[in-house]
Amino acid sequence: MFDNLRIGRVFGIDLKLHSTFWLLPAFMFITGWLRGGAPAAALDTAWVLAVFGCVALHELGHALAARWYGIRTQDITLYPIGGIARLERIPERAWPEIVIAMAGPMVNVIIALLLVPLVILNGIAIHHWWPSNGDPIHAFLVRVLFSNVLLVLFNLIPAFPMDGGRVFRALLSLFTDRVTATNWAARLGSLIAIGFGIWAVLETQPFLFILAISVFIMGRQEAQMVRQIEAHRRQRRMWFEAGWSDPRPDTPDRRDGWVYDADRGEWVDYRGRDRFRRV
Repeated sequence: MFDNLRIGRVFGIDLKLHSTFWLLPAFMFITGWLRGGAPAAALDTAWVLAVFGCVALHELGHALAARWYGIRTQDITLYPIGGIARLERIPERAWPEIVIAMAGPMVNVIIALLLVPLVILNGIAIHHWWPSNGDPIHAFLVRVLFSNVLLVLFNLIPAFPMDGGRVFRALLSLFTDRVTATNWAARLGSLIAIGFGIWAVLETQPFLFILAISVFIMGRQEAQMVRQIEAHRRQRRMWFEAGWSDPRPDTPDRRDGWVYDADRGEWVDYRGRDRFRRV
């Protein structure tokens, strides 16, 4: 009942709607109806669905750019606060990460550029031929156009792990190691997310508040993941330099090998069930 709904497959990538996605269209329909009846409800609902169509294309831009670098995308899922393309991995070199991160906003730039002549032509048509019937269409096109502009500007905010935050991390990694770059990007992202959260509370914007919390949590989680990966690599190098075999992962029936202790931020070398040493 609460599973994600698969609505299609594009370029071999499943496109899904999260079970909570319909909360936003329902909210827009109700508020539109209360504000202006059926016409306003229809316009608001059509607008939000069109914007999420643009969000899906935005995520598809990330996915296709990642494919160029040999990175597969598991699926694209749309949530009430946006979309996520689940890449199998994030490139560790700076320029591929920048290209993949910028591919999404560039899709919105293209959509906005395509909408500009439509808005102009529709405006002329409204003025000369359809003074009443064309108004809803014109309002719809204008709102979708400016929504794409806002999507570009919003996604380029350097709040890791948003697109702008990934570009910021990649640029920092040109001058320092990836872990340090990620830590600094995550700190800046956390500060921006806290600022957005405070603003959302003051302006009573629940969706923006949820987005701020999501950015804060995901940024810290990805920074932790990068630290774990680097710690694992460092430990593997220590093993190989000492002439030992490859570290073995922890399993339910065998506790020999290296296991990461997330609470202490260190790897544990289990040599039997009763003996271990920390590194």
